[in-house]
Formats: sequence, structure tokens, C-alpha cells
Amino acid sequence: MPSSVIRFFRYAPDTRELKVTFVSGRLYVYEDVPAEVAAAFSQARSKGSFFNREIRDRYAYRDTTHDYVG
Repeated sequence: MPSSVIRFFRYAPDTRELKVTFVSGRLYVYEDVPAEVAAAFSQARSKGSFFNREIRDRYAYRDTTHDYVG
């Protein structure tokens, strides 16, 4: 189901990094996210609610919005 807050996300199981791009254009990388959490996020009916409840403020992150030149 589309999210009004999250544009898309990608999980890298080898590094346990969850990259989340928001509708605002901000890109954050959440570190050491378990594969089970990423899978549940993928299956969640409301991505924004799941993110706020299970990911935000629970995992270290870095803002990489300006690290990429497009």
C-alpha cells in the first residue's frame, strides 16, 4: 500500500542497513536493523505507522540526503 510519508525503502541484509527515502526527499540509513524488522516493515499495511512505532528512535541512523549527487 502506498505511503503518504515514505516514498520507498531498501534493505541490505549483508550490512543490515535499511535505507528509507521520504516523500520530502530526505534519505536516511538506519543501521543494524534485523531482517525480521525489515520484512515486517515491507509487509506492514501502514508503512508510516510501522516506521514510527518500530524503527524511528530505535536504531542509529545517518542522514545521507546530500551524500548523493543525482
